[in-house]
Amino acid sequence: MTGSDDRHKREVWLVGAGPGDPELLTLKAARLIAAADIVFHDALVGPAVLAMIPPAARRVAVGKRSGRHSKDQRSINDLLVEAGVSGARVVRLKGGDPSVFGRSGEEIAALSAAGITVRICPGITTACAAAAAAGASLTLRGLSQQLTFVTAHARAGEPLELDWAALAAERSSLAIYMGRAAAPQVARALIAAGRSGATPAIVAVNVSLPDERTIHTRLDALAFAVATISGDAPTMLLVGEAFGDVPVVAAAIRQAVGA
Repeated sequence: MTGSDDRHKREVWLVGAGPGDPELLTLKAARLIAAADIVFHDALVGPAVLAMIPPAARRVAVGKRSGRHSKDQRSINDLLVEAGVSGARVVRLKGGDPSVFGRSGEEIAALSAAGITVRICPGITTACAAAAAAGASLTLRGLSQQLTFVTAHARAGEPLELDWAALAAERSSLAIYMGRAAAPQVARALIAAGRSGATPAIVAVNVSLPDERTIHTRLDALAFAVATISGDAPTMLLVGEAFGDVPVVAAAIRQAVGA
């Protein structure tokens, strides 16, 4: 997607913009953005990443955030198809990784049905960046042999329909996307399903951005920790023994390796 012979191809790239820090973009993502004629971008794509879009490129905001949906998914699909058949170099820029709660499947289906080739450039998903910011590991021998990504987004007024018993399993880590509003319900449901209220938790806000904030707490205080955050900044929740105090984690590692 960098040469003149790439024009007039019926092709759309779904590109992962990562959590927001432009230095966390892949080299391929940066190259695709720089070569784009049209960029359709989400609301959660970092401003410094958007600044990388060429001035001559057409920039279209199609972001969806809780309570502030600018376009429905079908309209986005139609825009992508229209751009794809035009032969322009099209980038669909998605926060994090396109295939992690990014609704890429629906866009792939719509584009493929129109005879447009879809290519995917993966990105760093927010859970990985949040753990890195907290100086934690998502998985940890002796404490966490399982990692589950969950979205806490639900329709207004509807409960989260999740397998809470499975999510409450010990020695597992949970990465909960879009968890801010649902934090009280998440904590109650996990504890009711058997997860200890003392389970370590992390609240990560504006992950990888200059105003990033990380709060270490525990499951039974999760709702309180989230309530201390002003505004409506994007929030990731991490829950699991691997996110506990360093001495506890270190002791578990020593025990696991037989040291």
